[in-house]
Amino acid sequence: MFMPRSLKLKRAPESHQQQQNPKRSKATPEDAVSTPPSDTCPPDEAVNIEKEEEPSHIETEEPEEEEEPVKSFKKNQRWPEPGEPVCVMCGRYGEYICDKTDNDVCSLECKASHLAKTCLDFGEKVFSKDLQEGSDSSSAADTEKGYSYKEDVFISELTEEQVERVKTELAIVATGSGVSRPIIEFEHCNFPTALRLNLKKAGYEAPTPIQMQMVPVGLTGRDVIATADTGSGKTVAFLLPVVMHALQSQTASPSCPTCLILTPTRELAIQIEKQAKELVMGLPNMRTALLVGGMPLPPQLHRLKQKIKIVIATPGRILEILKQKSVRLDNVRAVVVDEADTMLKMGFQQQVLEILEQVPEEHQTLLTSATIPTGTEQLAARLTRDPVSITIGQKNQPCANVRQIVLWVEEPSKKKKLFEILNDRKLYQPPVVVFVDCKLGADLLCEAVQKVMGLNTVAIHSDKKQWERNKIVKGLLEGQYEVVVSTGILGRGLDLVNVKLVVNFDMPANMDEYVHQIGRAGRLGHRGTAITFMNNNSKRLFLDIVNRVKPTGSLLPPQLLNSPHLHEQQRRAKQKSGHREDIIVSKSNLIDIIRKHDKRSAKK
Repeated sequence: MFMPRSLKLKRAPESHQQQQNPKRSKATPEDAVSTPPSDTCPPDEAVNIEKEEEPSHIETEEPEEEEEPVKSFKKNQRWPEPGEPVCVMCGRYGEYICDKTDNDVCSLECKASHLAKTCLDFGEKVFSKDLQEGSDSSSAADTEKGYSYKEDVFISELTEEQVERVKTELAIVATGSGVSRPIIEFEHCNFPTALRLNLKKAGYEAPTPIQMQMVPVGLTGRDVIATADTGSGKTVAFLLPVVMHALQSQTASPSCPTCLILTPTRELAIQIEKQAKELVMGLPNMRTALLVGGMPLPPQLHRLKQKIKIVIATPGRILEILKQKSVRLDNVRAVVVDEADTMLKMGFQQQVLEILEQVPEEHQTLLTSATIPTGTEQLAARLTRDPVSITIGQKNQPCANVRQIVLWVEEPSKKKKLFEILNDRKLYQPPVVVFVDCKLGADLLCEAVQKVMGLNTVAIHSDKKQWERNKIVKGLLEGQYEVVVSTGILGRGLDLVNVKLVVNFDMPANMDEYVHQIGRAGRLGHRGTAITFMNNNSKRLFLDIVNRVKPTGSLLPPQLLNSPHLHEQQRRAKQKSGHREDIIVSKSNLIDIIRKHDKRSAKK
């Protein structure tokens, strides 16, 4: 196959970022050359490659600083250093950015393979006349008329009784004024053709309950506070409104995104960006940027110059970039705060508020989490305007797909009990995630499991470098590890779909963290098991754990049920609820309240 020696965008190294004549990032109509790979992709998906720029205007540059031609074959590309972009096809250094899919590639060979794979995955009908016409009309509607959510005829024709029955069956509770009816299928949203294809390609055949209610509400521009089980599909529920907001943005300015997504951890940010890229593939001028700590800053700054529409960031890193004035938020139309209970706690709270101060007042706010405590909910309500509150299932309760087992294990016997579980054929289903409460404990337990059990085990915590953490998460998803010992770093938001067993080696510090951690075993409707070790070190949570686990039918250890600490907590809770009942004064109990008051005064 003939392939011209032309130049596609090359990632600018740190030393070149300060040059007065920055290199262009995408091919322009004047200098683009179409080179379709043979038998792989239709002419419409031809590989656009830039010609090498004329060096006449840079006579002062030394020869070694001139850009070398793009690498034609992957065998000529080196392997990546820690923190560098990785080719989506072969894993080598992702030196270039594909202009069609916005993914990292290492050479023309991998770019052609990537485009061919993308075309084949869409199916034979992607380039049919009907679909092309539908895609053209969708694009025209998005760019010229703009997208506006309208309730589908099928949904409009449903009676109020039918809608309420659907909500009751799926445990959907939505409160607020003018709440949109839930959708039944994604087709009811009338998304552009490319987005509908991306949803099917990513495996989203039908919406989950949170998506059924949150997507139409989000598409109407309303603020949302959403609470749903771990693994219920909250990410796609907020990504779809965000993508449509970004599509409606007519002009994208460099370093001036349209949508902002904030997350507490780097791993969760990486996962969200991956899902966002799956949804925006093939949509015009849709680019994402990942701004997280632990990764080199210069590539992220360079990425922001590419007319980014959606930014996924952790609070610390985006504040750092904001102080350098390398990004502006005055064009942001939608803000998502994922894992809102963590993000609005002390520590993150001030950072989030500082970021939101730089966002225009007229914007949409979407807050999501599996648990939103009362105090956090009050703050969330102040950050939103006339929000719609959506709750799926019981509020702040563990995922119903997870079988909860609570074992009474004293501290010296914990390792022995863990080894027994890993030897049990009925319980042990690799990969297993074991949660501990400290970084040193993770390393020590990892070493013990590897030495005693001979299992492929790895530890992950915040002291690990970001490239190591990324490698571990990827290995966990691909089944390379049999046991992963983690601090709470894996307990939030990550879709560990192949994890069927979670062990809380150390009881979490609070029940919110407990709900999130055991939820790693019940992702996207899959069944899982969560085993928790308890002893008197967690005595302040005895009543909470009993109230959470007992309704599920799981047996609780007698040491817990007979504990004097539990009985004391139950007595105080009963006494407290009794006082609350006495506060309600009526004609029938007025005399009794006065008599009780007199008795208390007499005792004093």
